[in-house]
Amino acid sequence: MSAVWSFFTVSIEDTRKAVCNTCKVEVMRGGCRVKSFNTTNLICHLKNRHPEVHKQWQEANAANVSQKAKTTAAAAVGSPIQQVLDQTKKFAKDSAKARSITNKVMEMIALDDQPFSIVEDRGFRRLMEHIEPRYSLPSRRYFSDVSLPALHEVVATHIHKLLDNVTDISFTTDIWSSDVSQMSMLSLTAQWIDENFEMKRAVLHAQEFAGSHTGAAIASAFDSMFAQWKIKKDNVHVVLRDNARNMQKAMDECGVKSLGCMAHTLQLAVHNGVLSQRSISDCVAIGRKIVGHFRHSQLATSRLRIIQQELGMKPKMLQQDVTTRWNSTFYMMKSLLDQKRALGVYGADHELPACFSAYQWGLVENMTTLLTPFEQLTREISSHLATAADVIPSVVALKRLLSKTADTDSGVCTAKSTLLEAVNERFGSAFSEPLYYLATILDPRYKDRYFDTVTKQAAVNMLQKQVDKMTHSDRTTETPDTEEPQEKKIRTSDEGGKSLLDMYDEILEENLIMEQHAGLTSRTSVQVHGYLSEAPIPRNESPLKYWKSNLSRFPALAKAACKYLSAPCTSVDSERLFSAASHIIDEKRNRIQCEKAEMLLFVKKNLPLLMKEA
Repeated sequence: MSAVWSFFTVSIEDTRKAVCNTCKVEVMRGGCRVKSFNTTNLICHLKNRHPEVHKQWQEANAANVSQKAKTTAAAAVGSPIQQVLDQTKKFAKDSAKARSITNKVMEMIALDDQPFSIVEDRGFRRLMEHIEPRYSLPSRRYFSDVSLPALHEVVATHIHKLLDNVTDISFTTDIWSSDVSQMSMLSLTAQWIDENFEMKRAVLHAQEFAGSHTGAAIASAFDSMFAQWKIKKDNVHVVLRDNARNMQKAMDECGVKSLGCMAHTLQLAVHNGVLSQRSISDCVAIGRKIVGHFRHSQLATSRLRIIQQELGMKPKMLQQDVTTRWNSTFYMMKSLLDQKRALGVYGADHELPACFSAYQWGLVENMTTLLTPFEQLTREISSHLATAADVIPSVVALKRLLSKTADTDSGVCTAKSTLLEAVNERFGSAFSEPLYYLATILDPRYKDRYFDTVTKQAAVNMLQKQVDKMTHSDRTTETPDTEEPQEKKIRTSDEGGKSLLDMYDEILEENLIMEQHAGLTSRTSVQVHGYLSEAPIPRNESPLKYWKSNLSRFPALAKAACKYLSAPCTSVDSERLFSAASHIIDEKRNRIQCEKAEMLLFVKKNLPLLMKEA
């Protein structure tokens, strides 16, 4: 409606006329019929008779016209035609939508080990065109030279923030050489416990390591990596490494605490104690010939599969071992045992390169039984939940199990005693390492129950000294109630059929709780005594959750636990990192630059940390 009607009203007596609200004069509306009515006469009346009112009409009319223009434009934008036009218009490269899609494509490349060339693949481009026709996919060079460094910088900034104010960080390291290119990489992974008693892990480096792998070169590389992440050596709790001499020398020259990988040590103990035995090594050699026969013959494999089906067995391939991994040899022999019937039927009708005798089959069975606890222990210490606190209890339980006699010792008695000697020799240094002592006693699943009478008091004194060192003199705590020492319980059940888990329980049951210390005066000693007086928690419960819930009761011990329970017992994190590296540096990408490969590894392993907090 025209703005002029704010100043006129239609005459009640004659609709052909309008009455001026200012002077009450009737003005013709411009005709006799409704179709011919207009506002020209009304506007002229205001202009000639009421100039001030006419100015008000002009302002109101201008505002009305502007509002109509906006409404028309909005209607045009929302029209189907305009929507179709907008859908065919490409996003600007620097638009928020285009940048978001590009970032997601880059994340997919890193997380899924995809090559940069995927953005040039016909199928992928058709998919992106179907999902979002307005998006223009950048070139592979853009993703490798622009998107990847940008994403790497975002993730690195987040890791820097996570490491801020962390006082005790544990690390793992290893060196890896590619099979498909002349490239070696040095890893550095970090793990620590945050203020919420949650274990955090991050990959810091998987950098190229050219030249000779001497101790001095490795130490220099570590100094450079620590400097890049602004990590003081005082904040380095421990570095887990392999048992190579150059690594040991490098850590000594770098001036940081280091320990050998428990999985590597276990590998050496099993190899020296069992696999080096002549009778067992002969069985392993025969097993490799049998598995190799089926691995290299499709006809033999199909025949074995038919036999398995006829016997009602689930078709299953025999497993090949890797000489550098003792547990792969265990799995190979176990797979042969599982297919014993099928192999017997196959050998009756077809030729095999070698066969087990009845005695050797029994030897293989007893050998796998002997090594089952070692396989179980290897899986446990390779878990992301394993820490340095698991070393001493695991070795104590393992030694006790090996010292017991069993019905399955036939043919492997010598190997069993040799294996026990190898365990004592390889892990003897663990019982003189303060870090293992403190980690074990600070784990509420173990406490001091896995130490003998001589070392128990030394471990408690060591804990007391470390807690006093870490605790401020003005910290106050409540004195917890103590429990009476429990009676010593001795298991009298049959020793046959014992497992590694049974050894953990047996040690706890036989162990006396430490008697009350006389002359407890310091607050920290009250905490230590109260903590050790309580029964250990079950092994399947989390020690970090225990310390989080008991922080108010044992604040000094909880602080020490954050430091010592952060240490892993193996360098598995670095080995898994290099397993991922082999998926990036493969035969199809053997010319990728090491710098790009490190960025991809860094983003792949650390981006999930950023995604969790997003």
